[in-house]
Amino acid sequence: MIRLQKLLAQSGVASRRKCEELMLDGLVEVDGEIVTRLGTKVDPTTAVIRVDGRRLPPISPNVYLVLNKPRGVVSTMSDPQGRRTISDLVADRPERLFHVGRLDTDTTGLLLLTNDGEFAHRMAHPSYEVYKTYVAEVSGLVDRAVLDRLKAGVTLEDGPVEVSKVRVVSSNGHGDKARSIVELVIHEGRNRIVRRLLDEVGHPVLQLTRTAFGPVKLGRLPSGALRDLTSAELGKLLDAAQL
Repeated sequence: MIRLQKLLAQSGVASRRKCEELMLDGLVEVDGEIVTRLGTKVDPTTAVIRVDGRRLPPISPNVYLVLNKPRGVVSTMSDPQGRRTISDLVADRPERLFHVGRLDTDTTGLLLLTNDGEFAHRMAHPSYEVYKTYVAEVSGLVDRAVLDRLKAGVTLEDGPVEVSKVRVVSSNGHGDKARSIVELVIHEGRNRIVRRLLDEVGHPVLQLTRTAFGPVKLGRLPSGALRDLTSAELGKLLDAAQL
């Protein structure tokens, strides 16, 4: 057990004195109850703490990482065909890591890695509806009718797909050389779902990148590089996973 204001300060919320002020102002919540008594002790590994509504992740031995997966890397930790895998990119990490869902071998972008098996399972499960953002270069000029069809929902051979948001970022060219850049947000995780969805509406994918997973954004993370989730990102994902 540890004093709450000390834990807040150690977690980088603010100085110890400022954390005490936050408590006295009624802005700190532990397990659903506002805590204003200075000196209150909590279990840093299990307490659900919020500061001004923002979830503070518990102290944990687990790691939560963002990987910018390069093209050509298989979203597995081993491959019987000898192809390059995620494990090749994290060979220097001591943890046994799980990947959250998958990206196609030809798809680049944001992939979450963790040694927290329950977190990985929940983040990949459709019932928790964590939205993913993709940017696709497709053949042809995507018009308003196609956007409307996507927003209305498209039924594929394995069931309907709901698109939360979709927009054309840019388009250029004519005839066979026409290209469009499309950004879309879905919470589905089925195999090659974005490629199959866009192919169904007549715009085959040429290149595909996942740019966000819920609140986590790829940003300028170089291809093949890793970074830790921020405290704010992890807090939001833990809430989404009901952990």
